[in-house]
Amino acid sequence: MKKFLITLLMALAPMTASAAGGAGVPLDKIDIDLTNKESLQRGMQTFVNRCMGCHAAGYQRFERSAQDLGIPNALVEQYLILDPNKKIGDQMKIAMATTDAAGWFGAPPPDLTLETRLRGSDWVYTYLRSFYADESRPWGVNNTVFPAVGMPNVLEDLQGKVVNHCTPAELLHGGSDQIDPLTGKKMGGCLTVSEAGSQSAEEFDRTIYDLVNFMTYMGEPSRMESERIGFKVLIFLAILFVFAFALKKEYWKDVH
Repeated sequence: MKKFLITLLMALAPMTASAAGGAGVPLDKIDIDLTNKESLQRGMQTFVNRCMGCHAAGYQRFERSAQDLGIPNALVEQYLILDPNKKIGDQMKIAMATTDAAGWFGAPPPDLTLETRLRGSDWVYTYLRSFYADESRPWGVNNTVFPAVGMPNVLEDLQGKVVNHCTPAELLHGGSDQIDPLTGKKMGGCLTVSEAGSQSAEEFDRTIYDLVNFMTYMGEPSRMESERIGFKVLIFLAILFVFAFALKKEYWKDVH
């Protein structure tokens, strides 16, 4: 019994840990919708144009994404395969060598195919929306979810320049304790846009939603098909149960 309880606690630990960021910062909730192909298509476009300069998705192929998301192969080849040496059936890898990346950045940027499986979609969603200006950092930015991050904010031109007005202690419980003198309510929030980008706040949030939606799909491309098959299996088992129960009653009717 003791071993069983220990095993159960170990299994539940990752689920508990995913509820908060690496710095203990509360995470924003994202409602993933893998049936929204328009969102997934926009997310793939953002991923290719904004992420694949440094990050690969080596366990995913362009053709698989095109088929699952309903994008004609010709459009993928024309607009989403930026390397002329790559074909539609190739993996979504990048030209930058791992050894070069390690020398330039200190460590090679991770492959993002399974990033949402590793950290959770909520973590990635919050992380991408939590960059702020910090001149003390090499890239001029920091992140509330991943302090001392070594990655530039590649979406800053869309979001705009963001400033953080909270202390580290305030970050841990989700925002500032400052009170709005007009309403008397807690103001909350730590990040504000000081210089507008090319997108409004709503447009930027949708861009990040689409990107994380696509990354979640990429981490488990067969998920929707598995759910469809699972639903059919449950229907089959329900029908089988009726016949199995009737057979059981027939076998046991003369047993007293």
